[in-house]
Amino acid sequence: MCGIVGYIGYRKAFPIVIKGLKRLEYRGYDSAGVMLYDGKDLMVCKTKGKVSDLEERCVEESNSDATIAMGHTRWATHGVPNDVNSHPHLSNSGELAIIHNGIIENYEPLKKELIKRGYTFKSDTDTEVLINLIEDVQKTENLKLGKAVQVALNQVIGAYAICVFDVKKPNEIVVARLGSPLAIGVGENEYFIASDASPFIEYTSNAIYLEDEEMAVIRLNKKLKVRKIKDDSLVDPYVQELQMNLEQIEKGGYDHFMLKEIYEQPNVIKDTYRGRLLADQGIIRMAGIEDNLERFLNAERILIVACGTSWHAGLVAEYVIEEFTRIPVEVEYASEFRYRNPIINKGDIVIAISQSGETADTLAAIKLAKERGAFVFGVCNVVGSSISRETHAGAYTHAGPEIGVASTKAFTTQITVLTMIALRIAQAKGTLNNTDYRRYLQELELIPEQVKEALNTNDVAKEIAAVFKDSTNCLYLGRGYNFPVALEGALKLKEISYIHAEGYPAAEMKHGPIALIDELMPVIVIAPKQGHYDKIVSNIQEIKSRSGRIIAVVTKGDTQVRDLADYVIEIPETTDALSPLITTIPLQLLSYHIAVMRGCNVDQPRNLAKSVTVE
Repeated sequence: MCGIVGYIGYRKAFPIVIKGLKRLEYRGYDSAGVMLYDGKDLMVCKTKGKVSDLEERCVEESNSDATIAMGHTRWATHGVPNDVNSHPHLSNSGELAIIHNGIIENYEPLKKELIKRGYTFKSDTDTEVLINLIEDVQKTENLKLGKAVQVALNQVIGAYAICVFDVKKPNEIVVARLGSPLAIGVGENEYFIASDASPFIEYTSNAIYLEDEEMAVIRLNKKLKVRKIKDDSLVDPYVQELQMNLEQIEKGGYDHFMLKEIYEQPNVIKDTYRGRLLADQGIIRMAGIEDNLERFLNAERILIVACGTSWHAGLVAEYVIEEFTRIPVEVEYASEFRYRNPIINKGDIVIAISQSGETADTLAAIKLAKERGAFVFGVCNVVGSSISRETHAGAYTHAGPEIGVASTKAFTTQITVLTMIALRIAQAKGTLNNTDYRRYLQELELIPEQVKEALNTNDVAKEIAAVFKDSTNCLYLGRGYNFPVALEGALKLKEISYIHAEGYPAAEMKHGPIALIDELMPVIVIAPKQGHYDKIVSNIQEIKSRSGRIIAVVTKGDTQVRDLADYVIEIPETTDALSPLITTIPLQLLSYHIAVMRGCNVDQPRNLAKSVTVE
């Protein structure tokens, strides 16, 4: 959601913060702002729009020698996107400044009380309420900034990652988090603050990730102190060495991050199974599984919780895990799971999937599952993220930073991890014979080369995109393992091109959606040779007889579907259970090219955020 960047040190702060905000643009936002302090004046510059708009507006600030700054990109929750509602916000005295990611749920009663005490408000935001609450506590109780922030946060309900600055304490920034990520980069005589490590990766490889309900007072030339917000107890901060590098968060010659990340999939899938999959020896070795193998072998049920693209990966996993291990699997939207009083039995395993590891609904679902006594296993991409810390065990996907808002490589690497989990459990349970087990391992090892071959469909996808770029609706159909791929394909098109699209099991088409089909409706059918091929051919014939325009994703050499379809995209053949790793590639490329041709912002689609850290 919102992006936070802060700096305190010896360098000029403005260029560091602006560059950092650009690195966080993938999170999604509608306005941006910056605060600088040069030892004399507190300067604030903010605007509706992009960081580039902010840069143009802040001409005077950009020339400042200020070595303390806080920057913010806002994704609107309370109040429309405009200059006034943009962050940073100042307290009534003008001495305190704040940037905030999250939602203060009880801001209305707090605001009413503050108004009674004489405070006035310029914006519609909950954030301005918080900074005035901090100021009120500071003045009425005669407290230093850090203590005032702590007391105020114990009065609020909601989620937050905040940075607070006080002109009376010009050598410090106070930060805190609950439910929204916050990283502190530790350099030589300087500190960096950000929503993730990407804004400061070229300056330091050392970072501290605050845990929920922790705060820190960051002072120049002094040891950083971390405390628990509730009881004021000191916490020994863990300094973590960052794994990412600058090259990973640059476009590398591609027009968009999304296209770069689509083309990274052969390598990142290999990185995901590297050291875990030894096909020639018949071994899958994953520490999170091996250390808890008995739990998985004795599991009566597996619950998968996730949101968006990760939910689709969970649906693929449902097919794979049930087929291989014969353990019942249920896949739930985390946002529904957390509110519907779910039945969780002793012996159940909950697998939580999230690219960022910070998804608010998934984190809440994890906490609920743990309270009910379930064993919780996390699958995420970001090392040190909240989900990796909250779960009992887990596995990283090793996809590397995913900057494009629409997930691509996250999807395929999540499926890779979940497939390896299913294969290892099936081997240990004996529900998959050794011949089939070894065959799947060999097939999985070949996937990166097959994905690379599938990427050769780019030119065909581009040609088809030119034909259908002005469509207003689109239908995606798949069966079996490829039904979730149909859902994912439709989501990609919706996310980045703003064309309405829906995914369905192909057999369900005749139960309603077939009414939509006419000569204007593009229908994308995932029809690999493996699986329910004959059935899906029948579904294609039903579409053809109603003048639907068919785009078919088929196995190389297919002739039967080719004769029926208007357009064909050929992919290499693989086993049915692994086919989603291949069939999703041309759908990603098709969505990308349609979006580009429609003039859409591919990497930062409107209204969307990469990491959904608020409800």
